Amino acid sequence: MDKKDNHLKSPDLMPIPHHEKKIGTLGFTFMWIGMAVVLAAFAIGGAGVQSISLIWVVLGTLLGTLLIGFAITLTADIGIEHGISFPVYMRAPFGTLGTHFPSVVRGLAASMWFGINTFFGSTAINGILNILTGFDNWFVCYVLFALFQLFNTALGIKAVEKFADLAAPIIILIGIWMYFNLAGEASAQNKDIWGWVESPVTGGAAFTAFVIVVVSNMGYWATLAADISSISRFIKAPKHERNWVKRNKGALVGSLVGLPLTQTFIVVLGAVSYIAVSNFDPVVALQESASGLVLGILLLMIVLAQWSTNVSANIVPAATIFSNVGGPKLPFWAGVFIAGLIGTVIQPWSIFNLLIPVLLIAAAILSVIVGIIFADYYLLRKRRMNVHDLYKSGGQYRYDGGINWAGVISWAIGSVAAYTFSTYSFFVGFGVGALLYYLLAKHWYFKKHPQAEIENPSDEEYLGITVGRDWNIGEGFAEEKIGRKTGTESAPAKVDV
Repeated sequence: MDKKDNHLKSPDLMPIPHHEKKIGTLGFTFMWIGMAVVLAAFAIGGAGVQSISLIWVVLGTLLGTLLIGFAITLTADIGIEHGISFPVYMRAPFGTLGTHFPSVVRGLAASMWFGINTFFGSTAINGILNILTGFDNWFVCYVLFALFQLFNTALGIKAVEKFADLAAPIIILIGIWMYFNLAGEASAQNKDIWGWVESPVTGGAAFTAFVIVVVSNMGYWATLAADISSISRFIKAPKHERNWVKRNKGALVGSLVGLPLTQTFIVVLGAVSYIAVSNFDPVVALQESASGLVLGILLLMIVLAQWSTNVSANIVPAATIFSNVGGPKLPFWAGVFIAGLIGTVIQPWSIFNLLIPVLLIAAAILSVIVGIIFADYYLLRKRRMNVHDLYKSGGQYRYDGGINWAGVISWAIGSVAAYTFSTYSFFVGFGVGALLYYLLAKHWYFKKHPQAEIENPSDEEYLGITVGRDWNIGEGFAEEKIGRKTGTESAPAKVDV
């Protein structure tokens, strides 16, 4: 193994073998429920009912989450089929060096969400302390809560994290209570929650408001549409299964059932909060709905829910990305604190009030990456990957100085186009990114840099779990070809030396 390859082969970047895939269909669905209980989604509902009725907000949310859920499932196949993570796969459409460009964007987005969730948690902590002691300083609570999460993650403490996971279903129960309580309060004000609109719009303006709800929900989860393979590589899937739907059943159920239902529920709560108390901040809504010990318990659950989501969906992905970009000299714990610093410097308490424009911008930038992944993985490589070369600094993915210019150019142009038409940002970004990358790669860049899996689209050489292969990367490791019926290993297909 060439020493130059060391930075491409850190332990957390290795392909996950079949026997280490532990997440089942039900487990991934519950994971989605835990991730989607993010109270920042209150803003989508609260902003939506300022222009259109709640029923249209619900329909827009369902449509947006179903669309992004399907996009997530498409890219999830990369992790399920080959066991590789997002930063590793991105070496194909962006190069061994260029992969850092989209990875850093993903890391910045995760850091932003860390800050926003920590802000909610800190206001909830402040509310609890105010009830108990009269203390009132949310920023001090923010700093302490942020440091607590960062140290917990950096030290790898799992016990409290597992306890925090219990907060997600409890938040669902709290949400049901909030819904009926706030609906009753709205009714007392003679407001029909399903028909009330603050400033109704009609015609083209109503359609635009509906599309903004759709795209905002897509932008909310655009990060996972890009890097879901970092999670999906742990999802169980049947060996030798050539049917795409059967192979990706776990990802499909989680992304098309767990995500849409949970996200829609949270968005409805935000809408009802705005209708009842003229504020879609969940902590404010709770404080208007309860008091005393009950309020303290409800706020504690909010703290735990934000903590749980932050660790799995934000801090760990961002820290992994930053430590990988920094190379061996930047340890994981340093990446954790870089994520925390970035998430605080951007002032998440200000971003929440501008969340819809931020989501449209996020959709613009990230949708292009999703489009490029789709064109590269499905249209050009036909799901086949020369995985060994993903871990070689001098392999086929080195391109020009480590950069795939077809990917970089497509991303730049697609992002500008999507930002220009921000209302439809995800659709424009995905379409322009996919089309431009396909044309540039097929008719220009891959003629200059031939790709083995495209030149010779062999199932046996370049597919993973579909042909029963575990990709083992490293000196002296033989690939396992897992027997179709017996589960025994067949003769090694190849040895990487």
